[in-house]
Amino acid sequence: MITAEMAEMIAPAWMHEQVTAAQYDSWSDEQCAGIEIVDGMVVVSPSASKRHNRLVKILTVALEAAAGPEWNADFDVDVRLQDVPLTNRRPDVVVYRADTLDVTPTRPEHVLLVAEVVSPGSETTDRIVKAEQYAKAGIAYYWRVEQPAAGVPVTHTHVLDPASGTYRPTDVFTGAIDAAAPFPVRIDLTRL
Repeated sequence: MITAEMAEMIAPAWMHEQVTAAQYDSWSDEQCAGIEIVDGMVVVSPSASKRHNRLVKILTVALEAAAGPEWNADFDVDVRLQDVPLTNRRPDVVVYRADTLDVTPTRPEHVLLVAEVVSPGSETTDRIVKAEQYAKAGIAYYWRVEQPAAGVPVTHTHVLDPASGTYRPTDVFTGAIDAAAPFPVRIDLTRL
């Protein structure tokens, strides 16, 4: 039999109740690590694989170098998609306006591009749910990097269609990315 104390150790009470923006903003960095908030509910993300982290690092460094001084590229950045109910996503890579470095929370209007590296267990979330949420929030570009079991990463790029409010596929790159938008960038994802 699981006691209340044991249950609290397994899943704290705050994981079972809707979280407000004010509550989330009062939490420490340690409490916010490895979670996202969707419709006010805490969603725990498992630790990423080394391959996943390496792809994120390669993407981030290349996007930062190509973006120019008006944009930053980072990982582990919360993006506040909506306040009520609270939805905070933490894309694998975020390209955002450099002049908003110290603005918290990061809002969709600060963001140019988000990228997700799909891992086992996040397929539907990354391919459908997050893409819909980022589009609804008005983020102009969405990149999704697939990691096939055998072979090289495949990157699907999308641009927001303002008329429909959904993403329109633009290019698919196998191995190396050679994108013209949102700025010219070449990224070799085969050098893991």
